[in-house]
Amino acid sequence: MSQFPLTLLICFRPGDILSIDAEDARVTVSYSLTTSDPFATTFPAEATSRRAGLSRQLVGGTPVLRIEEPFAEHGHGFWAKLEGFNPGGMKDRPALHMVERARARGELAPGAQIIESTSGTLGLGLALAGIVFGHPVTLVTDPGLEPILRQMLAAYGARVDVVSEPHPVGGWQQARRDRVRALLALDEAAWCPDQYSNPDNVTGYSSLGVELIAQLRHIDVLVCSVGTGGHSAGVAHTLRQFNPELEVVGVDTIGSTIFGQPAQSRIMRGLGSSIYPRNVAYDQFSEVHWVAPAEAVWACRTLAATQYATGGWSVGAVALVSGWLARTRSADTRIAAVFPDGPARYYGTIYNDEYCQAHDLMDAPAPTAPHTINDPLTQVASSWTRCPTIIDPTHMPHTEPTS
Repeated sequence: MSQFPLTLLICFRPGDILSIDAEDARVTVSYSLTTSDPFATTFPAEATSRRAGLSRQLVGGTPVLRIEEPFAEHGHGFWAKLEGFNPGGMKDRPALHMVERARARGELAPGAQIIESTSGTLGLGLALAGIVFGHPVTLVTDPGLEPILRQMLAAYGARVDVVSEPHPVGGWQQARRDRVRALLALDEAAWCPDQYSNPDNVTGYSSLGVELIAQLRHIDVLVCSVGTGGHSAGVAHTLRQFNPELEVVGVDTIGSTIFGQPAQSRIMRGLGSSIYPRNVAYDQFSEVHWVAPAEAVWACRTLAATQYATGGWSVGAVALVSGWLARTRSADTRIAAVFPDGPARYYGTIYNDEYCQAHDLMDAPAPTAPHTINDPLTQVASSWTRCPTIIDPTHMPHTEPTS
């Protein structure tokens, strides 16, 4: 945290000025834009007091926490951005932004239904946006959604629609998207955010990047989990205005197709994909790591026991990778890691001994370093693995991988 007030000026492009006033504990962001900029957050005159109360006071301004031992030795460490301090987690930011921009463009009419696919966190954000802007929300999910989260989404007023069978090629993710299309066909006024390809999902994270700059001032390495690709692209865009040499390290789960691996069954929710989201900015990454469930569980539980700050699968995977980066870089390398959520929805999985034992996630030795591969198309990761070669699999010929 900064020790004194800080004022920064950010130029996204000529004529566009973003003024930031940062104080010790929270960050207040004010925008003054002279031209249109997709990374700007706007607050239209029609915004209600409810909008101001819920989104401005509760969403954003999340703290950062310095983490060293046992993930890295004393003097080496990383800064974790604790997005679990938002009401629903990190995706409150893009959910509100996507809905706000769609309303401003006339794509989402007042009172029209919002329909979207979710594995959980975006659903919480859209439920919040539905309350703020006055829209009914239907969320399409799958049987893997935690019961506590399904119950809370219903309590927040969302209708939860659960698909029963995975798509034969695209898995649960594609099955959810197909169901969304079917529901949209039944309601011509309904609108889908399409988080996988909507550029507003990317620009919705500009505030997160702004806060990191205000809190840490200089960042050498950004570590992000990758699912839709929204927050890695959006935060990196903002941080590179200050450090064009920023390194971005992506964190994925084994069995995810995003970075060229073959699709496999996955139990880690919130990161990874069985489709190719168009928001993934492949050219922004310097390397990618794949993490296995048992390794993420170890990291989550270790965070809980030593930092009293933990979260879900993405948090564990990001912490594991960030700790290794801190151990292998010089002590003055400033590493920022985004922790997307908190632990509440994972009490029945990551923090449940019976669940972890049933899935062989307990009692594994502490992971210390990743394996390294050079070709994600021909080598398959089955445990924590890094690859310095970033490819966009949609632009590559298919090659049969080996394990």
